[in-house]
Amino acid sequence: MNNKSMMTTSSETTLLLTLLVLCLPFLPTTSPRPQNLVFADQRLAVVYPIIQKFKSTITSDPLKVTLSWVGSDVCNYKGFYCENPPDNTTAIALASVDFNGFQLSAPTLDGFLDQLPDIALFHANSNNFSGNISPAISKLRYLYEFDISNNRFSGEFPSAILSMSSLTFLDIRFNLFTGSVPPQLFTKKLEALFINNNDFMQKLPDNLGTTHATYLTLANNKFMGPIPSSIAKALSTLTEVIFLNNLLTGCLPYEIGLLKEVTVFDAGNNRLTGPIPFALGCMEKVEQLNFAGNLFYGMVPEVVCRLENLANLSLSNNYFTWVGPICRRLIVRGTLDLRNNCVPGLPFQRPVAECAFFFSYPRFCPPTPPFGFFPCKFPWFGTNRSFNP
Repeated sequence: MNNKSMMTTSSETTLLLTLLVLCLPFLPTTSPRPQNLVFADQRLAVVYPIIQKFKSTITSDPLKVTLSWVGSDVCNYKGFYCENPPDNTTAIALASVDFNGFQLSAPTLDGFLDQLPDIALFHANSNNFSGNISPAISKLRYLYEFDISNNRFSGEFPSAILSMSSLTFLDIRFNLFTGSVPPQLFTKKLEALFINNNDFMQKLPDNLGTTHATYLTLANNKFMGPIPSSIAKALSTLTEVIFLNNLLTGCLPYEIGLLKEVTVFDAGNNRLTGPIPFALGCMEKVEQLNFAGNLFYGMVPEVVCRLENLANLSLSNNYFTWVGPICRRLIVRGTLDLRNNCVPGLPFQRPVAECAFFFSYPRFCPPTPPFGFFPCKFPWFGTNRSFNP
């Protein structure tokens, strides 16, 4: 071989090596492909690439959770749990995801949550997930607990939830959802409904009482209008009702007194007005009543102060003008907070001029049934009746 040929061959070799070095960053990684892994069940082989793809979208993992998301043993990934699926008790499937408190950040759950066909529980409280919720989650036939609270999800209420017949627990609180909540939500057989601390703005739906929920939490939104009297239809299910910090107006319906299973009723910091209905004295199991920060006036019903299980009655920052001996005893005990009202002779009340200004405008609530009406029996009364103090 002559010198010219050798120089040509050397130049070609050098060129090839240079091209190879330049192309290295663009060559595929050598991580194991799914077909090279052995899975305990084909259902796990299906979700493996879905999890790996989601892992690649995570932008922050301060607790190093995803370090365990390696290999074919999906059931031992941190936050992932397997069970036998309902349609095949001999199979092994990814049944639940629990990311609560992992502090993971990702721009979306699309392509992940909606692609887990056997998922029954999805809990992702206190992370930094964002984006919208895919309509495709309606295909998740086993999902019965859905908790994405304390994240940064946005957009309108995820309407796909309405067609999820298996769902019994919904928690989307502390997000950035806007718009309105479909009335159909309150007809679903949900045991718990937490939609507080978003930016929903609408009138409270008239069918609110059709809810099957035990816990109904709508606080810290912009719900408007009166509390519908239909709420009494939920008397056999509701134990906690939270309307705190909204824009509610109007008078309290006496039907609230029919909620005999309720232990917590909180309608503080709204624009509700009128006297407190005596019917609230029928709430036998109530422990906490909060009507602070509204426009209530008149007397504090003694029958409410006589409730045996009452541990906290918050009526501060209203315009009440009369309180009886039973209620005064609750003030001494610290059970009743009546500060910043208009009760003569009671300490820590509003200035007289401020009270006079409030009452200089007409105040009216419909008198039927009368506010002294009791829809229940009391030990000291033999029958249902009206009560005049």
